Amino acid sequence: MDLIAGRLRQAIFEGTLPAGAPLGEAELAEQLGVSRGPLREAAQRLVQERLLTTTRRRGLAVISMDAATVADVYLGRTAVECAACRVVLRDNLVDRTVRTLTRVHQRMVRANKRRDAHAVGDTDIEFHQALVDAAGSPRLSASIATLLIETRLCTYSLDRQFRVRADMPDSHAEIIDAIAARDEPALLAVVERHMAEAARRLTAPTEVDTISSPAPAAPRPLDPLELPLDD
Repeated sequence: MDLIAGRLRQAIFEGTLPAGAPLGEAELAEQLGVSRGPLREAAQRLVQERLLTTTRRRGLAVISMDAATVADVYLGRTAVECAACRVVLRDNLVDRTVRTLTRVHQRMVRANKRRDAHAVGDTDIEFHQALVDAAGSPRLSASIATLLIETRLCTYSLDRQFRVRADMPDSHAEIIDAIAARDEPALLAVVERHMAEAARRLTAPTEVDTISSPAPAAPRPLDPLELPLDD
């Protein structure tokens, strides 16, 4: 079941299963090469994670975000990421965290120069996961992992294009600089501003330079899972 749930999460994150898309249990089970029982159990796990929804009439569907939900996702991210930042500074994890984030940031800069929206978006997700992972808290890491998939769903739900800000590397460099300076008030302020601006861009788009590529419009077939052989 873990393998099935993981594949469904990845498909939602990548847009293979787009926001709002209805999903058929039998069809998904056939595509993945699994029986409907484990597929149903995995799907219910994603319902609990707020990535799928289920109704008596429609059956399964990928969640679609509205403006209020987007604001709540970024509220959750702010709380988790600020908590992680406090731990990084308190436990003297600064140097290692800066090195890790700098490596991700360098790839973000290269993707930005190529105007590759998905690559920039992927490094953004990787950056924030790495920031929270640096705190060494399994619960914070698990929380941000789900919130980051929801973040991708926010983008897919409210825009027909997959769009990222062209100045995204600059805002992430500010986070790295604040960590390196060991300045907690400045770091928390940067993270809070970063989240507020991201939520505002999605819910009340403004004229800023962006990089974009088409967003997924319809579900695409999933590749079969490579299931472990029984002993």
